[in-house]
Amino acid sequence: MQKIASEQVFQEQINRPELTVAIFKTTWCKDCHYIEPFMPAVEEAYQGKITFIELDRDEVPDLCERLNILGIPSFIAFREGKEVVRFVSKLRKTREEIEQFLDRAVEVSKAMA
Repeated sequence: MQKIASEQVFQEQINRPELTVAIFKTTWCKDCHYIEPFMPAVEEAYQGKITFIELDRDEVPDLCERLNILGIPSFIAFREGKEVVRFVSKLRKTREEIEQFLDRAVEVSKAMA
């Protein structure tokens, strides 16, 4: 998963024609640490369908404010610079919930093509 620390690189990534999922986290977030053990397997399962990027909410606070990122971790899917769908809540996210979100993101992205 590519870690991004600047808005410029973020914009370049989400403007690409393929589906990109941005995961907003922080180092101090317990729920962010909870998903870390299974995210590499999730990323591998969606290889070729989704590009994953990770941003630390504390490193890009203005971007997070514009995107209305309140709860973390937050997942937002983008394609060609447009938001496709998002999974944002203040609750701990399970692997199953994340995979359901990713499946929905792939479906919506295909429908947009």
